[in-house]
Amino acid sequence: MTNDQKKQLETQLWNIADSLRGKMNADEFRDYCLGFIFYKYLSERQYLYANEILAEDGIDFLEIDEDSEEGQEYLEAIAEESIAQLGYFLKPSELFSSLAKRALGNKADGEEIEEGELEQSSIFILGDLTAVLSNIERSTMGKESEDDFDNLFEDLDLTSTKLGRTPKAKNALIAKILVHLDKIDFRLEDTESDVLGDAYEYLIGQFASGAGKKAGEFYTPQQVSEVLAKIVTTGKDRLKSVYDPTCGSGSLLLRVAREVTEVAHYYGQEMNRTTYNLARMNMILHGVHYRNFDLKQEDTLESPQHEGQRFEAVVANPPFSAKWSANKLFESDDRFSQYGKLAPKSKADFAFVQHMIHHLDDSGTMAVVLPHGVLFRGAAEAHIRTYLIKERNWLDAVIGLPANIFYGTSIPTCILVFKKCREEPEDILFIDARAHFEKAKNQNYLRHQDITKIISTYRNRVVEDKYSYRAELGEIEENDFNLNIPRYVDTFEEEEAIDLGAVAKELMILDVEMMKMDETIKGFCDELGIRSPV
Repeated sequence: MTNDQKKQLETQLWNIADSLRGKMNADEFRDYCLGFIFYKYLSERQYLYANEILAEDGIDFLEIDEDSEEGQEYLEAIAEESIAQLGYFLKPSELFSSLAKRALGNKADGEEIEEGELEQSSIFILGDLTAVLSNIERSTMGKESEDDFDNLFEDLDLTSTKLGRTPKAKNALIAKILVHLDKIDFRLEDTESDVLGDAYEYLIGQFASGAGKKAGEFYTPQQVSEVLAKIVTTGKDRLKSVYDPTCGSGSLLLRVAREVTEVAHYYGQEMNRTTYNLARMNMILHGVHYRNFDLKQEDTLESPQHEGQRFEAVVANPPFSAKWSANKLFESDDRFSQYGKLAPKSKADFAFVQHMIHHLDDSGTMAVVLPHGVLFRGAAEAHIRTYLIKERNWLDAVIGLPANIFYGTSIPTCILVFKKCREEPEDILFIDARAHFEKAKNQNYLRHQDITKIISTYRNRVVEDKYSYRAELGEIEENDFNLNIPRYVDTFEEEEAIDLGAVAKELMILDVEMMKMDETIKGFCDELGIRSPV
């Protein structure tokens, strides 16, 4: 997709979102927009797959008579194949395009819709749409894909008064969205294109930028995701598995996949139900087969869902300094028991680190974004930090990031990289990228050259004055395992020396010039017969 095509697509999508803006807040109309996009995707995928099956018979899926005996036989056969391959089934009358045509009434394809025309329409599709979304989930019941589609559309509340005060008003708004969204060609038949996935990612990012503090719960800025993804895929072309214990909308997991030719399995856990639904949709929209992802909805620290499993790549952007129970029972939990201390109740940052390391495979790499305080805070955190370095030697790199690059917080952050089998076990690499960014209106961001510099420095373990340093373990021990980056990377800029002789000479010249100027002013005043100010 060219930049012009992408920009045009983004404009179309934002115009659709604009239909809902003003009626509800950003995260609410996000759920509607992304829900409808997902329904359109499932429909188009069903249509293309059904036509593959029907190709030998020369029949188009939309032309099947659902009420005839022959039509029902076709649908039963297609349903069986679709559920096995796609994980769900939609009848021709349930496809997105079919409902959009119903909303148009007698309008011909391509005919322009006048403003307010849908509001006057008497064709009621709200009930049909509710039934279709329910049928999608029902088609998976008792099947292998049931968990991945269960309650997937629960946040798409078509009875909400925010869509309109009356059923007719709700119907008009939904019809408008369906009709406009139906015009967008997501080109699913083009296997090299990911128009729909890009559209979904674009909208998630746009909603995140407008959602303030809550955005951090479901979205990691793309530049940060790219850094994490490139780190954990260093030296690898394929991954057996990737895991994110706080997966949000799943974008970070999918970003890792862009850095390799194949990811066999995706694993993740997310506490927020709505965000968990977004993540499942995001996986399917990006063509990840339902058998190849395993996302769970639970609190990761309190109720881990992937116990006993180890993963080749582990990434996360956990909620910064979140509270957790730090229950005494966790002292015997395999994730925490070896450390001798639990992370404090008020700051779960190291609890997430311990959880992630527990799930990291011996040959894997882990990269996690954390607040800067984890580098130097004392008490239990200092004890855990010391154990990770002195007893295990698992910490591979510390990367300082610029402030104000995350949604909803301006605090400085860092990336910690861990490996259980390190290639360079004698030292830890420190990278200070805090001053390398582009300043935007409301938020800073990493540029392409900033990302490239971080990754190149990490992969080659380059030492560069005022940017990176390889600290031997003895040096870190001398610093009491305090990892504060300025202790290792000296970014002090010495001020230029002042030549006092030159300054004095310049002042003398200015004095002479001022005296000449005073004489000139006095002369003018004498000619005018007025008192001179000098």
